[in-house]
Amino acid sequence: MRNLRIAVDIGGTFTDICVLDESSGELRVAKTASTPADPMDGAMNALAVADVDLHDVTLFSHGTTVATNALITRRLPPSAMVCTDGYRDVIEIRRSNKEELWDTYKDVAPPYIRRRDRLVVPERTDYSGAIIKPLDEAAAREVARILKKRAVEAVAVCFMNSFINPTNEVRMREILEAELPGVAISASSQTIPEIFEHERFSTTVVNAILSPVIGRYVARMSEALAEGGYANDLLMLHSGGGVMTAATAKNFAGRLAGSGIAAGAIASRHIAGLCGYDNAIGLDMGGTSCDVSLVYGGDLRVTKEWHIEFGYPIRFPSIEVLTIGAGGGSLAWIDDDGALHSGPQSAGADPGPACYDRGSATPTTTDANLLLGRLGDELAGGQIKLDRKAAAEAVTSDIAEPLKLTPTAAAKAIVSVANANMADAVRLISISRGYDPRDFALVAFGGAGALHGVALAKELSIPTVIVPPNPGVTSAIGCLLVDIRHDFSRSYLKAAAAASPGDIEAQFAAMQSEAAEQLESEGVAPQDMVFQRSIDMMYAGQWRSLQVPVPAPFDSVDDAVELFHRDHEREYAYRRDVEPVDLFRLNLTAIGEVAKAELMRHAEKGGTPEPSTTRPVYFDGQEEPIETPIYRHEDLPAGAVMAGPLVIEQLDSTVLVPPGCRAETGAWLNIIIHLGEASR
Repeated sequence: MRNLRIAVDIGGTFTDICVLDESSGELRVAKTASTPADPMDGAMNALAVADVDLHDVTLFSHGTTVATNALITRRLPPSAMVCTDGYRDVIEIRRSNKEELWDTYKDVAPPYIRRRDRLVVPERTDYSGAIIKPLDEAAAREVARILKKRAVEAVAVCFMNSFINPTNEVRMREILEAELPGVAISASSQTIPEIFEHERFSTTVVNAILSPVIGRYVARMSEALAEGGYANDLLMLHSGGGVMTAATAKNFAGRLAGSGIAAGAIASRHIAGLCGYDNAIGLDMGGTSCDVSLVYGGDLRVTKEWHIEFGYPIRFPSIEVLTIGAGGGSLAWIDDDGALHSGPQSAGADPGPACYDRGSATPTTTDANLLLGRLGDELAGGQIKLDRKAAAEAVTSDIAEPLKLTPTAAAKAIVSVANANMADAVRLISISRGYDPRDFALVAFGGAGALHGVALAKELSIPTVIVPPNPGVTSAIGCLLVDIRHDFSRSYLKAAAAASPGDIEAQFAAMQSEAAEQLESEGVAPQDMVFQRSIDMMYAGQWRSLQVPVPAPFDSVDDAVELFHRDHEREYAYRRDVEPVDLFRLNLTAIGEVAKAELMRHAEKGGTPEPSTTRPVYFDGQEEPIETPIYRHEDLPAGAVMAGPLVIEQLDSTVLVPPGCRAETGAWLNIIIHLGEASR
């Protein structure tokens, strides 16, 4: 009987798997080491560790870092770019800015496609869409001949002003498809039909060069799953917070560049909602990095301004997640001026922290937490044994002795620096966006998030910390909570005062028809299709725009402008009602609803079991360790209430509850920690 839903999320250190039994709501989780050489091996190992028979699986959802890693490592297929004559250097000129403005010696990374592989053809379309010069088809075929000789596997076609009239660009793509069978061709007018040539060209290049990488990966994964007995589509999680089929993923591979980080944000929103919080900040701290996301009013923030490498923007809609190099494996080090740092360098999965005893002698955040008693002697249910002596030697030699500190003080300093880095990231995604952290709950997850959650909440005056029932595999759970989702957009450059509601509605209707065809091709029934509309708007003369949701059918520009004024005031703390407003872009999100995972709800029995053991733990602000009760999460019933200090251990994470805090177990076995309420 097919009754299992599977989610696999591949991270930098661990590959997580969640197995949900649809009939009972029971959730099983497992972790295994990631396999950077071939990430698919990690996914298949996870299936074996979880003892999954693929014949019993009805849905397989997958979040992966394959696309991200391909861009970071530059392990990319031979690729080319075809541009309007005179414009092949657009992606190299970029915006003429730098990530480190005052660092003379640090250059922006080179373009993904070398100049010699950026070829040009005569053609020209003006700003209004009028074709000034038709495509020179003889030159186009000569370009195709050259690219065939170079054996390229992907081509990005990027013509000037094709976003408003794609005729020349579409013809170029047709010629390339005829002359280069089997080569992945991405045209900018079909990938992202928007103004601003650098952003459009850059996104199209990323989409093109990742198509062979993702195409091979999803083909191999689909074949392996089918051989094991899985009979349905492989669903790939993309940056926008939805999934798409393997067939669609090959055509929009660039959307998978943010796949790995989206799942955790989705899961944190769901977990916070179960606990009654519409405003939540997600803190996903794993072994390598920390991802911070924000939910306001039940909605995740979405951005179109993101990149894997600075200077090469990706304009596909993406859940806004701020990633920093702060994980359990982040290396602690001292700079030339004697200042202590944590990350962004990481020990990774191999060799891992010093306490893994696999050859590394450099201290990490995990080593510091082990010395402070916050971690026990093993991780991942005993799969990883921790060597306290190795951790002490690393912290002492690299940090304590140079800074003339005791090993304990050095360990506290390492954790404090890591916490400061994460607190800064939370401020960037909340306070700098106009949100007050005091109005939010902090959802702390990932293998290390629950160890640091309360310290960050205290720093930011966040009153409540929520730890999911399986914090170390929460990102994988997020893969079970998403729908099929596609995002469409069109440039619409017009002053609001001159815009016609009827014209805007016609544009939305055309996009909706295209979106419905896409969903139908993926097997989504009409009754399961949902369409969400929005308009990007800005005050006349502004450079940045703000996305405003609008109803269907669209019948009032004035109402949309009023929504823009309201949202602009919340985001930037001011509004200018007398200033003219411009419309910039029309957006449509097409959702194919998929039956969601229903996690098991438990009756709240209350009471607290006896701790499994105790151990001395150092807490912030305490000079001496406190003999602290250690609980196993699986022993805690729903409704249990406990006063800190205490530690809760489980397969995939460790929860730290300092003195002065109150922890309770919710109906879904979440640990809800209330700061400063130990006596209640």
